[in-house]
Amino acid sequence: MDDWTRHTDRARQWFESLRDRICAEFEAIEREAGSDALFEYLPWRRETEDGSDGGGGTRGLMKGKVFEKVGVNVSTVGGQFTPEFAQQIHGAGAENAGFTATGISLVAHMANPHVPAVHMNTRFLTTAKAWFGGGADLNPPIPYEEDTQAFHAVFRAACAGHNPTYYERFSKWAEEYFFIPHRGVARGVGGIFYDHLECGDDAEWERNFAFTRDVGEAFLAAFPPLVRKRMNMEWSEADKRRQLEWRGRYAEFNLVYDRGTLFGLRTGGNIDAILMSLPPEATWS
Repeated sequence: MDDWTRHTDRARQWFESLRDRICAEFEAIEREAGSDALFEYLPWRRETEDGSDGGGGTRGLMKGKVFEKVGVNVSTVGGQFTPEFAQQIHGAGAENAGFTATGISLVAHMANPHVPAVHMNTRFLTTAKAWFGGGADLNPPIPYEEDTQAFHAVFRAACAGHNPTYYERFSKWAEEYFFIPHRGVARGVGGIFYDHLECGDDAEWERNFAFTRDVGEAFLAAFPPLVRKRMNMEWSEADKRRQLEWRGRYAEFNLVYDRGTLFGLRTGGNIDAILMSLPPEATWS
């Protein structure tokens, strides 16, 4: 593994600063709704079999009037993959099982069925290779085409500032990735998803880091306006049932297919932080 320590630390600092701004914005929305809900932060450390420092992170969780449950996690971990799991990771293998990973992960489940749930994640990993990945996708129980278009427009602009092919590639990747094969349905209305954006040298790292920062900025620009637009809408019991059934689909995807969930569980991450993506309540008919 090349020494990417300095780069990992810069990425970590950015992810932590993005978390702070996102959490502040979400708390502001709660205050606008007459709620005093705040994020509670729980630091954790990763245990390793040999007792070495495996890194750790902080789970941020808020339950409020608008955000029924929202988690914003930042973690920075490192160590050795198991030989079996190393075979499944980009740039790793039986002879090269070392890794570092730093990233931010966010999932918000909303009280009002008209407000879309959302997921956002960006990360930087090193094995024998170094790369960025991430994205964001909108998950409305009750879709509004204008909201979908607005969300995509912000990410399209973020992509266009870096590479004219990014939005088409990464939005298609999101459609394929955020799909529930056993249901034959999409998890939501898409967004962008990218992975293995490789960094062969410092110049490539700077370019990919700049893009990843813009993905985070795009999320801050795209999602809070949708929350404020829909959070005071009236909803019916039928709307709530629709939301709870949709949340069941969301849970199925995260437990069966999501790479981030698998990565966290297979690398000894904090279980509560990993599973914070699950909704507070769901139903299966």
